[in-house]
Amino acid sequence: MAERDPRAHGLWAASAPPAPEAPPLQGHRSVDVAIVGAGYTGLSAALHLAEGGASALVLEAMDIGHGGSGRNVGLVNAGLWVMPEALPERLGPVYGPRLLQRLGEGPSVVFDLIARHGIACEALRQGTLHCAVGASGWRELGERARQWGALGAPVELLDAPAAARLTGTHAYCGALLDRRAGTLQPLAYARGLARAALAAGASLHARSPLASLRDEGARWCLSTAHGATVHARWVLVASNAYSAPDGPWPALDGELVRFPYFNLATRPLGERERAAILPQRQGAWETAMVLSSFRLDAAGRLVFGSVGALRGAGRAIHTGWGRRALARLFPALRGVEVEHEWYGQIGMTGDALPRLHRLARDTWSFSGYNGRGIAPGTVFGREFARLVLGQLGEADMALPVTPPRAAPLRAAREAFYEFGARAAHLARARW
Repeated sequence: MAERDPRAHGLWAASAPPAPEAPPLQGHRSVDVAIVGAGYTGLSAALHLAEGGASALVLEAMDIGHGGSGRNVGLVNAGLWVMPEALPERLGPVYGPRLLQRLGEGPSVVFDLIARHGIACEALRQGTLHCAVGASGWRELGERARQWGALGAPVELLDAPAAARLTGTHAYCGALLDRRAGTLQPLAYARGLARAALAAGASLHARSPLASLRDEGARWCLSTAHGATVHARWVLVASNAYSAPDGPWPALDGELVRFPYFNLATRPLGERERAAILPQRQGAWETAMVLSSFRLDAAGRLVFGSVGALRGAGRAIHTGWGRRALARLFPALRGVEVEHEWYGQIGMTGDALPRLHRLARDTWSFSGYNGRGIAPGTVFGREFARLVLGQLGEADMALPVTPPRAAPLRAAREAFYEFGARAAHLARARW
């Protein structure tokens, strides 16, 4: 389906292979599992369920990869934002190490799926670079390197000259290279998962917003806004930051604080520019509070992102700042043409940890990826499939089951993120 808003998915919609056919649901269906949301979590669940012999049907209100799965930077990272040693402290001696292990292996799960199903999504496993801004950023990366190194992870702390060689800029005090990680075209990956799920026997239906849910005893009845229905024993809610506030599970919407993030993509760079900027093709992001990220796509476009929503006055502020910031990092790109711009919302939790909820009988949800959706979403979708297929019990899941809790001062915090990012980028207007 053609992109309706060029600032929704930008470059990714322009360069991804076409989505597979996913017509709106009509009539009535009966399946083992109904999945709400066609992002990484829902599509991974559908694929693994179908491969395991269960019938799965995905309902998507918009199009495949409409939410964060089609808008993010495309960095496939291991672990979470929080320090590794914080997970056992916060989740305890069972779930903390288990989550570390499963998400540490997350990039391998993603790249193995891509290879096994031949997903055309510009996948490149060259690692990622976490770049130190100032002395505090360097100390943070040193501690991350120590903690990951103690767990045997293939990470390397790079000094400023080494970081400059790999990034192409002298702006950073150093960087942490994580060789487990990599990059991909995020919307192409979502569409590839959808194609693989269909080939395995799952059913996908876009433009099929869920209107209501009814418990009929042994099964659930899900009704779409157009009158189609699905009966299923199991339900997975995989809508994350794009959950509907007026849907059947309003608590999921109220639990997350939306954090806006935008991206700009330049024209394809010339051969000399590509040789100087990210010559080994890692993706990169900063330690700064108002962080930036940058990576190259397969055509050599530099994709540069930061905090902010491209709407209202924010569009001019953020795009103007983005062009100046690019020139500061890479003087050779001063005045470079920007071909695409887009933005989306990241679902943030108060402690930067994802959530697993049992919303009702045989009704589950994963959410709160805090900007790390690609690998965790893929892993958690597989986790749910294994639960349904009897390969895991509830006590074997990567996360403890918790009830949804409303985020305090949510509206104020969302306004702070959006308008604070405008203020921060406006304050740097001389860059």
